Amino acid sequence: MSAYRYRHVVPFDETNLVGNVYFAHYLHWQGHCRERFLADHAPGVLKSVAAGELALVTVSCSMEYFAECYALDAIEVEMTLGGQAGNRVDMGFRFRRGDVVVAAGRQTVACMQRTGDRMRPVPVPDELVAALAAFAG
Repeated sequence: MSAYRYRHVVPFDETNLVGNVYFAHYLHWQGHCRERFLADHAPGVLKSVAAGELALVTVSCSMEYFAECYALDAIEVEMTLGGQAGNRVDMGFRFRRGDVVVAAGRQTVACMQRTGDRMRPVPVPDELVAALAAFAG
């Protein structure tokens, strides 16, 4: 199974008073990984999002934590396709510091389109389907 990889070096401002990474930052890194994936593999989808033609709405996300991370740790976030059904895409995330898996998460996004003050589901764009195929679990 191939994974899309995003490398993140933890800055001091992502740590708490105890010195470890605050738990919510892992979810933030999921978003960074997802955005970099779009920029690298589906730039047309990213343009549609920026133009307001498409919305990628996070409908669920979760995290499990196995070890603490600290400032200046190099974290590799691996993203894989968990599945796709209808207008939804499920992604899995694994967070590594070297060979150690420090956390794992999941996220489901729905492809939507804004019409006035409402949102309606739309199919996953073909460009995104093709890009995700290489990262299927």
